[in-house]
Amino acid sequence: MLGESFAFVEDSFSRFPSQSNIYGLCQAGEQELLAATLKGKVVCFRYQELQQKIRPVAKEVQFTYIPVDAEIVSIDAFNKSPPKRGLVVGITFVKDSGDKATPFLNIYCDYEPGSEFNLESIAQSCLNLELQFTPFQLYHTEVQCDDGGRETVFLLSGHDQRIHLYMENVSLHQFEEQPVEKLFPELQQLPSNVLWLDVVSIDGGRRLSAYGCQNGCVGLALVNQKGPEVLESWQFQFDSPISTVLLFPLSCRTAADRPGDERGVEMDGYNLLVTSAIEMAVVYRDVQEQGLSQPVCLPDSDQWDAVLCALVIDLDFDGQKELLLGTYGQELLCYKFQPAGSGEDRQFQLQWRRSFKSPLLSVIYLDLTGDGLRELAVLTLKGLHILQHTLARTADLVLERLAQKVSAPTTRSEPDSTKSHDIEEEDVSEPKEECTTQTASL
Repeated sequence: MLGESFAFVEDSFSRFPSQSNIYGLCQAGEQELLAATLKGKVVCFRYQELQQKIRPVAKEVQFTYIPVDAEIVSIDAFNKSPPKRGLVVGITFVKDSGDKATPFLNIYCDYEPGSEFNLESIAQSCLNLELQFTPFQLYHTEVQCDDGGRETVFLLSGHDQRIHLYMENVSLHQFEEQPVEKLFPELQQLPSNVLWLDVVSIDGGRRLSAYGCQNGCVGLALVNQKGPEVLESWQFQFDSPISTVLLFPLSCRTAADRPGDERGVEMDGYNLLVTSAIEMAVVYRDVQEQGLSQPVCLPDSDQWDAVLCALVIDLDFDGQKELLLGTYGQELLCYKFQPAGSGEDRQFQLQWRRSFKSPLLSVIYLDLTGDGLRELAVLTLKGLHILQHTLARTADLVLERLAQKVSAPTTRSEPDSTKSHDIEEEDVSEPKEECTTQTASL
């Protein structure tokens, strides 16, 4: 236990018929989760109103063309980019045919008007693709099209040291494999099998693409999406397989120089979190400017066996994001960046940790109940835990923020007053997505 008490309570736990893996959990729509188990079962988790109460419900979804003897490898889902409509679900699995194992990718999408987001209907509309490689991570990202529009695509890594691209053919109402170099030139000629991939769009029509490989290699590229054209690329070699790479922006408030001074906002560029099987987790700072030359280690992140999953979110509503690491050693670790002037300048400090009863495989932060306050979904080897923020602390924070606004000076010049109103509107919407917690572990 570190710091104060852990400001989450466990609302529910759903035990699965068989174990999952690090690729086995995804968000489907706004308020649903899909969890895949190795024995071919897919469970949909949601909250719904039963007997005038909001209760958790875990229900198996019967996706077609998944044999009973299949082992699911990975699952992913996304909503189509506007103006298109519909939920798309992708599932990779391996079918054991006795003499050999055959891998497949199933893509589910319903084009019938009114059924585009109906999961039961989508599960019956399948495109079945036989693969020539063993699949790993199934990932989606949005790309910029030649006509200026946006389209969401699947990227699938495999044991053939390649990334495979799947795009929708609108005229044929199906997805087709396309050459990856067509849209992602940075993902060709890879040094090893890619275990984890992350892509983010940044200002100026550019994107950052990061990948972590089975041989310990980490790759990063800055790409101009018009073309597309690789502007810069970097690589670094670790001593063990890479379990996660995660790109994220980091902004934090600097400490006040003197008592009574307001803290300034220190804006930083994108950072890259890298976790591996046996080494400490590392954050590379300001990667679009510095590449992989500014590493910062997360202390003690290697003390609880391998880190298998990671998430970057603002858990305590202070505007500064925390780093969550889930380990095979059954611990959830929370790190926070210490800004300049805080005594631990520009370092990440372990804030709290929480123990579970089995290894952690995946974590997602989303609003399952629809109340504007997000829940933390933690997939472990035995099932799915749903953690909710402590309502008493959240209510105290809301009252504190309201009191601050009421006591704030109201006599200002007209331009300042207008600017303040805009900032207040942004602040009011922030707590809907994030929450207050300064905690310790159970």
